[in-house]
Amino acid sequence: MATDIKDTAHAVEAAAVMRLLPGRPRLLALGEPTHGEDALLDLRNELFRQLVEQEGYRTIAIESDCMMGLVVDDYVTSGTGTLDEVVVRGISHGWGTSAANRELVRWMRAYNVRADDDGRPASERLRFAGFDGPLEMTHAASPRQALTALHGYLAAQVDADLLPCTADTLDHLLGADDRWTDPAAMMDPSRSTGRSTEAGRLRLLADDLVALLDAQTPHLIAATSWDDWDRARLYGRTALGLLRYHYWMADTSPARMTRLVGVRDQMMAHNLLAVAARGPALVHAHNSHLQREQSTMRMGGMPLEWWSAGALVSAQLGEEYAFVATVLGTIRHRGVDTPPPDTVEGLLYALPEDHCVIDAPRLATALGDTRPVPRVSAWFGYAAFDPAHLADSDGIVFVKDVPQGP
Repeated sequence: MATDIKDTAHAVEAAAVMRLLPGRPRLLALGEPTHGEDALLDLRNELFRQLVEQEGYRTIAIESDCMMGLVVDDYVTSGTGTLDEVVVRGISHGWGTSAANRELVRWMRAYNVRADDDGRPASERLRFAGFDGPLEMTHAASPRQALTALHGYLAAQVDADLLPCTADTLDHLLGADDRWTDPAAMMDPSRSTGRSTEAGRLRLLADDLVALLDAQTPHLIAATSWDDWDRARLYGRTALGLLRYHYWMADTSPARMTRLVGVRDQMMAHNLLAVAARGPALVHAHNSHLQREQSTMRMGGMPLEWWSAGALVSAQLGEEYAFVATVLGTIRHRGVDTPPPDTVEGLLYALPEDHCVIDAPRLATALGDTRPVPRVSAWFGYAAFDPAHLADSDGIVFVKDVPQGP
């Protein structure tokens, strides 16, 4: 059995990952079971470099605010801003302070200007995308930025009579941004403005603006560019998603939190499908957002079940979506010690390699009727791998020990 398991392990390289798959996927999703560990992000960075240089990948999409990510993409593609500024402004959830994220952005910019003084052709440039909504654990953003950007784009290109409202009307209905971002609304639906009369009108206007954007697509692409039109579509998706999220924040039914986590992953999925339209991309986020099976968690003592972004995207892209989960042995500085030998983590921990890529379906076959038991994590921030889903992953990246960062 040990020999069979060892035969499923390979070096962590792009070529080894690709050999697990039937072809080059449009979206290669690399999950992580915890956040904030630069050792995992360094591994992601190296895999992305290899995918760029060996497999023709040109985009990386990470679990970060899609609107803020435009700041990073502008820097990577055209040098707008400074490195220190854009990683802090352009990467959400507090992860802009990560040395590994900073190095990723630095390398992408260097790659884009490396060819000659004029930089690489647009078709060969690396692109950066955040694919999360403008959402944090404590609040959701105001839809102002996305709505006004969409309206501004359309107002500059189409007859004013076609617009469903003026910019002043939007401003009046939006009101003060702190109405939308009140942290108390996350736990108290009565504090949310998501079902106010103004919010209801904004949802209708946002829908009309997106419909106008779609109806004017040939003119808009010709008058501006495909990239400008695509960015406007991002504004539209984000405005609609945020208004939907705020609507469910005001809900008082038992399904409220299930709706909210589901809307978040829907926003992620829509953004990932737009990224896929550009060409092959590496996607990096928590395993729970990228897995094909239904996601589950407990919040406030209540069980929640919803379909992850990966499950939604996989249903549409089929084999053009691939998912590789990351599984860890120890994070000793977090109290996650040597895994029990009868868990997936324990079986892989017995291998001699510090890092390896595992052929997950082949490992499931090698184990036969010997099913590992679920690992119980000593730290809430590490989501242990569910052995029931072993065959549902295209592969596993195993990291034996995660060292404490500086």
